[in-house]
Amino acid sequence: MEKLKKFISGLVLGFFFLTSTSTFVFATPSTHIWSPSTDVQAFKKWHLTSDFYFPSERDSAENRPDTITNLGLTIGVLPFEKLNMEVGFDHKTGTGDLDDYPIYFNTKLGIPEKAFGEYFPALAVGIYDVGTKNDRTDYNVVYGKAGKTINLGDFILGKLSLGYFKGDSKLLLDANGNKDNDGILACWERNMTEISDKLWVAVDYQGSDSAYGSTNLGFSWKFSDNTSVIFGYDIYNNRNLADTVTVQLDIDF
Repeated sequence: MEKLKKFISGLVLGFFFLTSTSTFVFATPSTHIWSPSTDVQAFKKWHLTSDFYFPSERDSAENRPDTITNLGLTIGVLPFEKLNMEVGFDHKTGTGDLDDYPIYFNTKLGIPEKAFGEYFPALAVGIYDVGTKNDRTDYNVVYGKAGKTINLGDFILGKLSLGYFKGDSKLLLDANGNKDNDGILACWERNMTEISDKLWVAVDYQGSDSAYGSTNLGFSWKFSDNTSVIFGYDIYNNRNLADTVTVQLDIDF
C-alpha cells in the first residue's frame, strides 16, 4: 500500500512537471475564490491551478495550522457549444495525517449563460473532493448552482450565483462533532472594467459550520490572456478554525 501511495504521488507530481513544460496542463474544478462556480472548461481547454492557504491567526486551541497547498488539474471534455463538461483531480497537502491520501477527484456539467436565450442563466451540477480513503477523505460534495449577469441599464451590477451543496454526513461536522453537511452557495462577482479589464472582484459564500463553511473576499489580476492570480481572505463560519489568506495561480492552455 505504501508503495502504491508513493507511486500515485510521484505520478501526479511527474505529470504536473511534464504538462507544465508543454502545451498540456490540467486544473481543479472551476471555482470563484472558494466554492464551485457555474463556469466550466471548454472542450480541450486545459487548466492548471496552484492554490495556497496561509493561516492568518491561531485557532481556538492556540495552534497555528499548517499551510494548505493544492495542485489542481482539469480539462474540458465535451465538444458542444451549449453543454460543457470538465473532469480533473487535486493533489492536496498540509492536512495532517490525511496527507497520506492526497488525491481528490472532481467533475462538473454545465450550460453557459444565454445558451437558450437572453435571460437564460448559467447552470452547473457537479461533485468534488471525491477522495480515495473510505470515511477519511471521501467528502463527496455534490452541488447545483445557477448564475446570471445583472445589468441595470448601462451599468453592470455583476454576476450573481446561488446554489446548494451536500457532502458526506460522517465527515462534514460542526465544532461539536455534529452532522453539518449541507448548505447554500452564493457569490457576487464582477469584472472591474472601469479600472482595468484585468481586474476581477468577488464575495463568495458557502454555508454550514463544517470546514467547508466560509465567507471569502478577494480579487484577481490577469497578467496575460491565459494567466491570472487570485488574492483572497477566508473567514470560516466555524470560529474555532483559523482564518486564512489565499493566493491562487491559474493558467489556461
